[in-house]
Amino acid sequence: MSVASEPNKTPDSSGAAKKTSKDGGIGELVKIIVHAFVIAAVVRTLLFQPFNIPSGSLIPTLLVGDYVMVSKYSYGWSRFSVPFSPSFLPSGRLWGTPPKRGDIAVFKLPKDNSTDFIKRVIGLPGDHIQMKGGRLFINGVMAPREPAGTFPMKDSFGRDIQVPLYTETLPNGVKHVVMEINGDNGYYDNTDEYVVPPDHYFMMGDNRDNSDDSRDLNEVGYVPFDNFVGKGQIIFFSVSDDESPLKFWLWPWTVRLNRLMSFIH
Repeated sequence: MSVASEPNKTPDSSGAAKKTSKDGGIGELVKIIVHAFVIAAVVRTLLFQPFNIPSGSLIPTLLVGDYVMVSKYSYGWSRFSVPFSPSFLPSGRLWGTPPKRGDIAVFKLPKDNSTDFIKRVIGLPGDHIQMKGGRLFINGVMAPREPAGTFPMKDSFGRDIQVPLYTETLPNGVKHVVMEINGDNGYYDNTDEYVVPPDHYFMMGDNRDNSDDSRDLNEVGYVPFDNFVGKGQIIFFSVSDDESPLKFWLWPWTVRLNRLMSFIH
């Protein structure tokens, strides 16, 4: 009799099986989401992190609207490599490799240890840096530069102008293009001599007359090695500086196709 009664319980047993399957599906989905989050966090912390360029301080190398990929491993890792830069982590760098002169690097602003800046490494620890008549001097030697054409810009009245460009050569042979909107007599084209402290770096923008950088000791100043986040490697996306990247329906007209997947020099 008890055996005969089993068919009457089959629907309940079948229903329980379906519920278990549903619960298992939700559990698998949660696992996938957690795994994806962990993988993304590891990649962002240890390998790569994307940044967008909101200002023109590195024109013509980087333009407003560029999106760059920064390699975290290039200089090793510090607490500033971790999202939100938790203060409970120790100072110093793990497997630290010093930046090279000429690198484009992202760092945390020493003034607040939270704002992300991106500039070019110009001065190494112990270097003497000075600007005289718009020319860069490193350890008393003027960095050679050659005319490199012009770059289209707008002046303060919104008029189209052509700004002179120069190819500047750093002591280690790295060549990069700089721009002088105000010629060689801009605000920071004549400075006192800076002496870079140990374990610090002197950072400058390629847009020499429109860059908040180490020449302003009160706002930026010398950047500790610990504050480096990573090295700019590649421009993976770029849109016109007055357009939102979220307006994908405008991409045929707003995306700068010639800048996509280009290496940063």
